Amino acid sequence: MKKTNRRQFLAKTAIAGSALMLPGIGKSTVPEPVIELPSLKGRNILFVYGGWDGHEPEKYRDYMVAWLKTEEAEVHVYDSAAVYTDKKVMDETDLVIQILTMSQITREQEKGLLEAIEKNGTGMAGWHGGMCDAFRNNPEYQYMTGGQWVAHPGGVIDYTVNIVNKRDPVTSGLRNFAMHSEQYYMHVDPNVKVLATTKFNGKIHSWIDGCVIPVTWKKMYGKGRIFYTSVGHNLSHITAVPDAIEMLKRGIKWASASKYLPAEEWRKPVYD
Repeated sequence: MKKTNRRQFLAKTAIAGSALMLPGIGKSTVPEPVIELPSLKGRNILFVYGGWDGHEPEKYRDYMVAWLKTEEAEVHVYDSAAVYTDKKVMDETDLVIQILTMSQITREQEKGLLEAIEKNGTGMAGWHGGMCDAFRNNPEYQYMTGGQWVAHPGGVIDYTVNIVNKRDPVTSGLRNFAMHSEQYYMHVDPNVKVLATTKFNGKIHSWIDGCVIPVTWKKMYGKGRIFYTSVGHNLSHITAVPDAIEMLKRGIKWASASKYLPAEEWRKPVYD
Protein backbone atom coordinates (compact mmCIF):
# COMPACT_ATOMS: atom_id res chain seq x y z
CA MET A 1 0.00 0.00 0.00
CA LYS A 2 1.34 3.42 -0.94
CA LYS A 3 1.94 5.88 1.89
CA THR A 4 -0.62 8.35 0.53
CA ASN A 5 -3.31 5.67 0.29
CA ARG A 6 -2.43 4.39 3.76
CA ARG A 7 -2.85 7.90 5.21
CA GLN A 8 -6.25 8.21 3.53
CA PHE A 9 -7.28 4.82 4.89
CA LEU A 10 -6.21 5.69 8.45
CA ALA A 11 -7.95 9.05 8.27
CA LYS A 12 -11.21 7.44 7.19
CA THR A 13 -10.88 4.81 9.91
CA ALA A 14 -10.33 7.48 12.57
CA ILE A 15 -13.38 9.43 11.44
CA ALA A 16 -15.52 6.30 11.48
CA GLY A 17 -14.24 5.37 14.92
CA SER A 18 -14.94 8.78 16.37
CA ALA A 19 -18.49 8.65 14.98
CA LEU A 20 -19.13 5.52 17.01
CA MET A 21 -18.46 7.47 20.21
CA LEU A 22 -20.97 10.20 19.44
CA PRO A 23 -24.07 10.39 21.63
CA GLY A 24 -27.24 8.98 20.14
CA ILE A 25 -25.47 6.11 18.39
CA GLY A 26 -27.99 3.87 16.65
CA LYS A 27 -30.21 6.79 15.73
CA SER A 28 -30.18 8.34 12.29
CA THR A 29 -28.18 11.55 12.09
CA VAL A 30 -29.72 12.41 8.71
CA PRO A 31 -31.98 15.45 9.11
CA GLU A 32 -35.66 14.75 8.65
CA PRO A 33 -37.07 16.13 5.40
CA VAL A 34 -38.63 19.55 5.71
CA ILE A 35 -42.39 19.16 5.41
CA GLU A 36 -43.98 21.94 3.42
CA LEU A 37 -46.56 23.80 5.46
CA PRO A 38 -50.16 23.70 4.23
CA SER A 39 -51.52 26.59 2.24
CA LEU A 40 -54.27 28.80 3.66
CA LYS A 41 -55.79 29.29 0.22
CA GLY A 42 -59.52 28.59 0.39
CA ARG A 43 -59.48 27.76 4.10
CA ASN A 44 -62.55 28.87 6.07
CA ILE A 45 -61.11 30.70 9.05
CA LEU A 46 -63.11 32.01 11.99
CA PHE A 47 -61.43 34.98 13.69
CA VAL A 48 -63.00 35.68 17.10
CA TYR A 49 -61.86 38.73 19.03
CA GLY A 50 -62.68 40.69 22.17
CA GLY A 51 -61.85 40.37 25.85
CA TRP A 52 -59.36 42.51 27.75
CA ASP A 53 -58.37 45.62 25.77
CA GLY A 54 -54.79 45.49 27.06
CA HIS A 55 -54.02 42.70 24.61
CA GLU A 56 -55.14 44.86 21.68
CA PRO A 57 -57.79 42.58 20.15
CA GLU A 58 -58.80 45.12 17.51
CA LYS A 59 -55.22 45.78 16.40
CA TYR A 60 -54.62 42.04 16.12
CA ARG A 61 -57.90 41.64 14.21
CA ASP A 62 -56.86 44.21 11.64
CA TYR A 63 -53.33 42.84 11.24
CA MET A 64 -54.16 39.14 11.18
CA VAL A 65 -57.25 39.40 8.97
CA ALA A 66 -55.28 41.45 6.42
CA TRP A 67 -52.51 38.83 6.40
CA LEU A 68 -54.96 35.91 6.13
CA LYS A 69 -56.57 37.54 3.11
CA THR A 70 -53.20 37.92 1.39
CA GLU A 71 -52.89 34.16 1.89
CA GLU A 72 -56.26 33.80 0.07
CA ALA A 73 -58.12 32.43 3.09
CA GLU A 74 -61.86 32.97 3.55
CA VAL A 75 -62.04 34.92 6.82
CA HIS A 76 -65.16 35.36 8.94
CA VAL A 77 -64.87 37.82 11.84
CA TYR A 78 -66.95 37.77 15.03
CA ASP A 79 -66.64 39.88 18.18
CA SER A 80 -67.78 37.29 20.73
CA ALA A 81 -67.79 33.56 21.51
CA ALA A 82 -71.52 33.44 20.75
CA VAL A 83 -70.68 32.25 17.23
CA TYR A 84 -69.50 28.95 18.69
CA THR A 85 -73.15 27.94 19.17
CA ASP A 86 -73.87 28.29 15.43
CA LYS A 87 -73.50 24.70 14.26
CA LYS A 88 -73.60 25.56 10.57
CA VAL A 89 -70.75 28.05 10.93
CA MET A 90 -68.71 25.70 13.09
CA ASP A 91 -69.24 22.74 10.74
CA GLU A 92 -67.88 24.80 7.85
CA THR A 93 -64.89 26.20 9.77
CA ASP A 94 -61.40 24.82 9.11
CA LEU A 95 -59.61 26.89 11.74
CA VAL A 96 -60.51 29.04 14.74
CA ILE A 97 -58.18 31.91 15.64
CA GLN A 98 -59.17 33.52 18.91
CA ILE A 99 -58.16 36.49 21.07
CA LEU A 100 -60.53 36.67 24.06
CA THR A 101 -58.35 37.34 27.11
CA MET A 102 -60.05 37.08 30.53
CA SER A 103 -63.47 36.41 29.03
CA GLN A 104 -66.28 34.10 29.99
CA ILE A 105 -67.86 31.40 27.89
CA THR A 106 -71.22 29.71 28.36
CA ARG A 107 -71.60 25.96 28.53
CA GLU A 108 -73.29 25.97 25.11
CA GLN A 109 -70.54 28.08 23.55
CA GLU A 110 -67.79 25.89 24.97
CA LYS A 111 -69.57 22.76 23.78
CA GLY A 112 -69.89 24.13 20.26
CA LEU A 113 -66.20 25.00 20.07
CA LEU A 114 -64.89 21.76 21.58
CA GLU A 115 -67.16 19.53 19.51
CA ALA A 116 -66.07 21.24 16.30
CA ILE A 117 -62.44 20.58 17.18
CA GLU A 118 -62.74 17.11 18.66
CA LYS A 119 -65.28 15.58 16.27
CA ASN A 120 -65.09 17.62 13.06
CA GLY A 121 -61.35 18.23 12.99
CA THR A 122 -61.50 22.01 13.13
CA GLY A 123 -58.09 23.38 14.11
CA MET A 124 -57.37 26.12 16.63
CA ALA A 125 -54.46 28.55 16.86
CA GLY A 126 -53.71 31.46 19.13
CA TRP A 127 -51.20 33.37 21.17
CA HIS A 128 -50.57 34.86 24.58
CA GLY A 129 -53.62 35.42 26.82
CA GLY A 130 -56.05 35.53 23.93
CA MET A 131 -56.04 31.75 23.81
CA CYS A 132 -54.45 30.48 27.02
CA ASP A 133 -55.91 32.99 29.45
CA ALA A 134 -59.31 33.26 27.83
CA PHE A 135 -61.61 31.20 30.07
CA ARG A 136 -60.14 30.71 33.53
CA ASN A 137 -63.14 28.78 34.86
CA ASN A 138 -63.23 26.17 32.07
CA PRO A 139 -60.85 23.24 32.63
CA GLU A 140 -62.15 21.32 29.60
CA TYR A 141 -61.19 24.25 27.41
CA GLN A 142 -57.74 24.25 29.04
CA TYR A 143 -57.50 20.49 28.46
CA MET A 144 -57.99 21.29 24.78
CA THR A 145 -55.45 24.12 24.59
CA GLY A 146 -52.77 22.30 26.58
CA GLY A 147 -51.90 25.12 28.95
CA GLN A 148 -52.96 28.10 31.06
CA TRP A 149 -51.20 31.34 31.97
CA VAL A 150 -50.53 31.79 35.70
CA ALA A 151 -47.93 34.59 36.00
CA HIS A 152 -45.67 37.05 34.15
CA PRO A 153 -43.11 38.14 36.76
CA GLY A 154 -41.91 41.68 36.16
CA GLY A 155 -44.49 42.47 33.49
CA VAL A 156 -42.93 43.66 30.23
CA ILE A 157 -39.26 42.66 30.39
CA ASP A 158 -36.41 41.45 28.18
CA TYR A 159 -36.16 37.68 27.80
CA THR A 160 -35.08 35.03 25.31
CA VAL A 161 -37.10 32.42 23.43
CA ASN A 162 -35.12 29.27 22.61
CA ILE A 163 -36.07 27.08 19.66
CA VAL A 164 -35.78 23.53 20.99
CA ASN A 165 -37.27 21.62 18.04
CA LYS A 166 -35.44 22.63 14.88
CA ARG A 167 -36.89 19.87 12.71
CA ASP A 168 -40.55 20.72 12.99
CA PRO A 169 -41.81 22.69 9.95
CA VAL A 170 -43.19 25.38 12.27
CA THR A 171 -39.73 26.18 13.67
CA SER A 172 -37.35 24.83 11.02
CA GLY A 173 -34.72 27.47 10.22
CA LEU A 174 -35.82 29.85 12.96
CA ARG A 175 -33.27 31.15 15.45
CA ASN A 176 -33.45 31.84 19.17
CA PHE A 177 -34.77 35.36 19.57
CA ALA A 178 -34.95 38.14 22.14
CA MET A 179 -38.34 39.52 23.21
CA HIS A 180 -39.31 42.69 25.05
CA SER A 181 -42.73 41.68 26.29
CA GLU A 182 -44.44 39.63 29.00
CA GLN A 183 -42.62 36.38 29.76
CA TYR A 184 -45.42 33.92 30.43
CA TYR A 185 -45.07 31.38 33.22
CA MET A 186 -47.47 28.65 32.09
CA HIS A 187 -49.05 25.54 33.57
CA VAL A 188 -48.65 23.12 30.67
CA ASP A 189 -49.78 19.62 29.74
CA PRO A 190 -46.53 17.60 30.05
CA ASN A 191 -47.37 15.62 26.90
CA VAL A 192 -47.51 18.44 24.34
CA LYS A 193 -44.94 18.69 21.55
CA VAL A 194 -42.84 21.64 22.70
CA LEU A 195 -41.21 23.71 19.96
CA ALA A 196 -39.77 26.63 21.97
CA THR A 197 -39.04 27.44 25.61
CA THR A 198 -37.87 30.28 27.84
CA LYS A 199 -35.76 30.33 31.01
CA PHE A 200 -36.69 32.51 33.98
CA ASN A 201 -34.28 34.28 36.31
CA GLY A 202 -34.76 35.06 39.97
CA LYS A 203 -34.82 38.86 39.78
CA ILE A 204 -38.52 39.11 40.64
CA HIS A 205 -39.24 35.71 42.24
CA SER A 206 -36.15 33.95 43.55
CA TRP A 207 -37.80 30.54 43.63
CA ILE A 208 -38.19 30.32 39.84
CA ASP A 209 -34.54 31.11 39.04
CA GLY A 210 -33.51 28.77 36.23
CA CYS A 211 -37.00 27.40 35.58
CA VAL A 212 -37.63 26.49 31.94
CA ILE A 213 -41.20 26.88 30.67
CA PRO A 214 -42.67 26.06 27.23
CA VAL A 215 -43.42 29.02 24.97
CA THR A 216 -44.72 27.31 21.84
CA TRP A 217 -46.32 23.92 21.34
CA LYS A 218 -48.47 21.69 19.14
CA LYS A 219 -50.98 19.04 20.14
CA MET A 220 -54.16 17.30 19.10
CA TYR A 221 -57.61 17.45 20.65
CA GLY A 222 -59.61 14.64 19.12
CA LYS A 223 -59.31 15.21 15.37
CA GLY A 224 -58.29 18.87 15.67
CA ARG A 225 -54.82 20.36 15.51
CA ILE A 226 -53.95 22.85 18.27
CA PHE A 227 -51.17 25.44 18.04
CA TYR A 228 -50.19 27.95 20.72
CA THR A 229 -47.42 30.45 21.42
CA SER A 230 -47.20 32.65 24.50
CA VAL A 231 -45.43 35.58 22.80
CA GLY A 232 -47.36 38.69 21.77
CA HIS A 233 -48.65 40.79 24.67
CA ASN A 234 -49.00 43.70 22.22
CA LEU A 235 -49.02 43.51 18.45
CA SER A 236 -45.87 45.63 18.18
CA HIS A 237 -44.02 43.24 20.52
CA ILE A 238 -44.38 40.29 18.15
CA THR A 239 -44.21 42.06 14.80
CA ALA A 240 -40.91 43.68 15.84
CA VAL A 241 -39.29 40.22 15.93
CA PRO A 242 -39.33 38.48 12.51
CA ASP A 243 -38.79 34.97 13.90
CA ALA A 244 -41.59 35.42 16.45
CA ILE A 245 -44.27 36.51 13.97
CA GLU A 246 -43.07 33.93 11.45
CA MET A 247 -43.48 31.18 14.05
CA LEU A 248 -47.06 32.28 14.73
CA LYS A 249 -47.96 32.43 11.05
CA ARG A 250 -46.48 28.98 10.43
CA GLY A 251 -48.39 27.58 13.39
CA ILE A 252 -51.63 28.97 11.98
CA LYS A 253 -50.94 27.28 8.66
CA TRP A 254 -50.16 23.97 10.36
CA ALA A 255 -53.30 24.06 12.51
CA SER A 256 -55.52 24.85 9.52
CA ALA A 257 -55.00 21.41 7.99
CA SER A 258 -56.73 19.11 10.51
CA LYS A 259 -59.50 18.17 8.08
CA TYR A 260 -57.15 17.60 5.18
CA LEU A 261 -53.99 15.94 6.46
CA PRO A 262 -53.35 12.98 8.77
CA ALA A 263 -52.98 13.60 12.50
CA GLU A 264 -49.40 14.04 13.64
CA GLU A 265 -47.81 12.22 16.54
CA TRP A 266 -47.87 14.94 19.20
CA ARG A 267 -47.14 13.23 22.50
CA LYS A 268 -43.70 14.15 23.83
CA PRO A 269 -44.09 13.12 27.47
CA VAL A 270 -41.85 14.71 30.06
CA TYR A 271 -42.34 11.76 32.38
CA ASP A 272 -41.69 8.16 31.33
